Amino acid sequence: MNKQQHIISNNHLTIGDVIAAVRGDHQLVLSELSRQSVAKCRAYLDRKALESPVPIYGVTTGFGSLCNISIEADQLSALQKNLVMSHACGTGDRVPTEIVRIMIMLKVQSLSYGYSGVQVATVERLIDMFNHHYTPIVYQQGSLGASGDLAPLAHLSLPILGLGEVETADGEIITGEQMNQREGWEPLTLHSKEGLALLNGTQFMASYGVWCVDKAQRLSEWADKIGAMSLEAFDGRIDPFADNVHQVRPHAGQIATAARIRELLAGSELIKLPKKHVQDPYSFRCMPQVHGASKDSIAYVASVVETEINSATDNPTVFPDEDVIVSAGNFHGQPLAVVLDFLAIAMAELGNISERRTYKLISAQRGLPSFLVAKPGLNSGFMIPQYTAASIVSQTKGLCMPASVDSIPSSQGQEDHVSMGSNAATKAARVADNVERVLAIELFNSAQAFEFRHQIAAEASGRPVRSSEVIEALYDNFRKEVPFVDDDRLMYPLIAKAVKFLQEN
Repeated sequence: MNKQQHIISNNHLTIGDVIAAVRGDHQLVLSELSRQSVAKCRAYLDRKALESPVPIYGVTTGFGSLCNISIEADQLSALQKNLVMSHACGTGDRVPTEIVRIMIMLKVQSLSYGYSGVQVATVERLIDMFNHHYTPIVYQQGSLGASGDLAPLAHLSLPILGLGEVETADGEIITGEQMNQREGWEPLTLHSKEGLALLNGTQFMASYGVWCVDKAQRLSEWADKIGAMSLEAFDGRIDPFADNVHQVRPHAGQIATAARIRELLAGSELIKLPKKHVQDPYSFRCMPQVHGASKDSIAYVASVVETEINSATDNPTVFPDEDVIVSAGNFHGQPLAVVLDFLAIAMAELGNISERRTYKLISAQRGLPSFLVAKPGLNSGFMIPQYTAASIVSQTKGLCMPASVDSIPSSQGQEDHVSMGSNAATKAARVADNVERVLAIELFNSAQAFEFRHQIAAEASGRPVRSSEVIEALYDNFRKEVPFVDDDRLMYPLIAKAVKFLQEN
C-alpha cells in the first residue's frame, strides 16, 4: 500500500502538519523548487569559498571562539566532520523516538529554504532516514539553546556519516555504519559549512515545542470535559458559565471555555436541578477564567512555534541572490525558550485547578460520601489518589521555574548569553506528562462521584436523572476501562488505565 506523502516546500508548515506526517507515517518528499533552491545555494557557496579574499565564518574558519583561525581548502571537509563528532556530547535520558522524528522533519524543512548551503544529497539522506524509519539516538541533556541545539543535533547527524546509533522501525538499536550497510548507502562526505548547517538550528527545542503544544491542546480539551463531569458530580451551578458574564471580560479563552462547558452540559437534567448552595468553589466556577487563560497562552505559544518551524535558523545565513553571507544569530533559542517556559506554566495551572476539584469531590460535601466509598473507615476509598495528584502538582510547580532566565557563558566568552531553551523544552514535556496524570486522576474520581450523584438525584426525584449525552457517553466509555470501586482494591492499575484512556481517546 502506498504511503501518504508530505511535500517539503515553502508552503506554510503547521504544527498539525508535522504531527500528521510523523504519526501518520507519511513519506517525506523534497519539492522540485526546494531542490533547486538548495542546489543553487550550495553552488554559490562553493564559488564563494574559492573566490572570497576574506575568511567566511564556519566555511573557511573554525567555530565559536576559534572563528579567527582560517582553515586550508583541503581541510574543509575534515573540519565539518570533526565538528559533528566533537559536538556529539549529549547525555542523560534518550529523547523519545517521536520527537526525534519531528527533529529530522524540521531539520529538513529548515535546510530546504536554500539559505544554509548544504548539498541536496545531505537533505535527501535525512529524508531517507525518516522514510526508512531510522531514528538517531539523541540525548536530552547537552544543549544551551543558543548556538543552535549543538549536542542533540550532532547526535541526529552522526548516522549520515556512518557514526552514532539509530533505532529501527522494530525497535532494534544498530550503528550508523550498520544502517548504511543494510541500505547500501555510502557515508556522506560533508562539504564546507555543512556540519555547521546541521548543528546550528533550534530543531531540538522546536520539536519539543511542536510535541508539547499538540499535547497541551489535547489536555486543554480534556480539562474542560473532565471539569464538566466534575461540576455535575459536585452538584455545581451552570450560572457562572453564562455568556453575558464573559462578554464583559472578553478574553478569548475565557469566552471559549464558558461556551464549551455550556455545550458539554447542554440537555443535562442534573445541572438543572435546584441547588441549595449559592456559590461553587473557585475550582469549579472559575474554570472559564483559569482554563481560558491557559487556552490563550497555548495559542500564543503555538503561534511562536509555528513561526520557528517555518524559519532558517542556522548560521551563517547565505543569500545567493544578494551575493551576501551574513554571520548573525538566528540559531539563538530565546524566542522558544521564553514561550516554552510560558507553556509549562499554562499547562501546570490546568493540573493545579484539577487537583483542587479532586479534593472537593472526596471531601464529603453535597451528599457525596467521604472519600467516595459507601463504607468509609473500613475503606480508604479515593483518599490516596488525591495524595498522588497533590504530589505531582507540587513537583510540577518546581518544574515551572523558568529556564530562560538563566545564562552561563560558553566558548571562552564568545557565546556570552545563551537561552537554555533546551531545558525549557524538556521541562515542558515533563509538565505535560504530569498534567495528563493529574487530569486522569480527576477523571477517576469524577466518574466515581458521578455515579453517586446519579443515585442521590434518583432518590430525591423518584426517577433516573441524567446528565448530557456527551458526559453520559464519557462516563460509559470510561467505565469500559475502569470499574466503579465498591471496596478497597489495588488502585495504581486503575490510575494507569485512566491515563491510557486520556492518551487513546
